[in-house]
Amino acid sequence: MADPKISIRNLYKIFGDDPQAALTHAKAGMHKDELLEAHRHVLGLRDINVDMQAGEITVVMGLSGSGKSTLIRHLNRLIEPTDGEVVIAGENIMDYSDAQLRALRRKQMSMVFQKFALLPHRTVLENAATPMIVDGEKRSAWEAEATKWLDRVGLQGQGPQYPHQLSGGMQQRVGIARALTSNSDIMLMDEAFSALDPLIRTDMQDLLLELQRELQKTVVFITHDLDEALKLADHLVILKDGEVVQQGEPQHILMHPNDPYIVDFISDINRARVLRARTVMRETTEDPGGLAGAVDENATLEDVIAKADGDTNLSFRVLRDDTMAGILSMTDVVKALVPTDAAEDGMRKAS
Repeated sequence: MADPKISIRNLYKIFGDDPQAALTHAKAGMHKDELLEAHRHVLGLRDINVDMQAGEITVVMGLSGSGKSTLIRHLNRLIEPTDGEVVIAGENIMDYSDAQLRALRRKQMSMVFQKFALLPHRTVLENAATPMIVDGEKRSAWEAEATKWLDRVGLQGQGPQYPHQLSGGMQQRVGIARALTSNSDIMLMDEAFSALDPLIRTDMQDLLLELQRELQKTVVFITHDLDEALKLADHLVILKDGEVVQQGEPQHILMHPNDPYIVDFISDINRARVLRARTVMRETTEDPGGLAGAVDENATLEDVIAKADGDTNLSFRVLRDDTMAGILSMTDVVKALVPTDAAEDGMRKAS
């Protein structure tokens, strides 16, 4: 695997009057509640180690207070760590000067906010063009580039409008167009869709995935919503009380939760809607014959059940790029819809 685009190494953040003194206790194993009670310091992040690959969407999720928004603000040093490193494209940004940090934020990273953060006195076109305007580009250049991205996110003809004239979903599209106009490799998205109505939120998720297939940005996406995380993530990081509880490929986490906290998250999810054929299939390139047809490796189990019309005696050939990659039996599909033994153990511990 190639070197990660972003590598977070042994990252700690402690809020209080003497964070360095409290750091000693955190490194010795003290967790959030203990540190607050014994030393009156708040543990924001504790020993975070995450690699984020170029061209992938890394989703960081957790409940309020888990540290996810604190973490994303370390990636551009809007928050200074108490200890640890953030390495971007091979460079530790903890060593950056103020000038280097400004260049990082303007050239290498863009950010999409939950509250849109549009300038009310500027038109939609001017808002989308903000990165280029700040860089002193000529109007002819920024107007063409911003118009291109407004069109790409479905806002054709909206350039002369002002933010207050647009719906919430349209305003967030302007925020995404602004991030794309910056032409940065990395997009930071902090609860970017959380303020939107459910149907608009789904549309925005679909738009992000469509853009990602085309542009292959390195996206760091913060959310508290598991359905959103499972839909968007190539790599999923789950935080609790400032610590990573589990991270990995979302399908693997769903099938193999390693903590009661995660079991609670996934207990009510529609497994048929999020589990994929590739997750449940038996890997093989040999066709035994007698199969009921073929399904794509990324088909949901819901799709497979519909294709089988509920017949549990059927099995399907699973295709990866039109080549056989495995066999999926309806018996295995049914088993996958029931929580694993590990999950059941976790639920017993949590209850």
